[in-house]
Parts: sequence; structure tokens; C-alpha cells
Amino acid sequence: QVRLVESGGGLVEAGGSLRLSCAATGYIFEIAVMGWYRQAPGKQRELVAVTTDTNMTDYGDSVKGRFTITRDFAKNSVSLQMNSLKPEDTAVYYCHLVQYRGGTSWGRGTQVTVSS
Repeated sequence: QVRLVESGGGLVEAGGSLRLSCAATGYIFEIAVMGWYRQAPGKQRELVAVTTDTNMTDYGDSVKGRFTITRDFAKNSVSLQMNSLKPEDTAVYYCHLVQYRGGTSWGRGTQVTVSS
């Protein structure tokens, strides 16, 4: 069983910054992809940022240039630095993990609220 533990969410004013972290524990074999998705009330879950074992990254269009994902796969962890936050970034942020052998896992989510 894989457990993803997120931390770093909270309340921040527009223009501020937050840093999210995610650590994976349990049956971790070989990470293929690890990253973040988010879901705002009444909306579908969407990509925020992911990184791969080959050091490729992908960002959602709305966060490009503001968010940066970093990884430490030796520690089975990723972090998301979020700068210039906007009220529309308010959502529950979920950590996501894909393994070559072991399937897909999701964290429970951490709330990020950006006030205007």
C-alpha cells in the first residue's frame, strides 16, 4: 500500500507564495511520474504540475511561469513552489504518483485558499 502525505497548504493573500510538499511511503518501487493536481468547487480536477523520472516537467497553462515543481525521487518526494498566487488558484491540491509497477496513488489533498 502507498501513502501520500501532503503538507504546506493554507490561507494566503493574492500575490503571496506557498510551498506544498508531498512524501510517499509504503510500497514504492520505481516512480515514473509524481506531481500535483487541483480541484476547485464545482470544477473538474486539473493538472497543476508533474515531473518524471527522466526529469521532464509539465505544467497546467494557468500556472506556467508562477509555479515550480521540484523532485527528490531518492526520498520519494516532490515539492511545489507557488508564487504570485491568485484567487482562482483556490482549490484542494492533490499529490499524485504513478509507478512503473504499482499503479497510481492519490493523496487526501491539502486546501489552498487565496484571498483577494
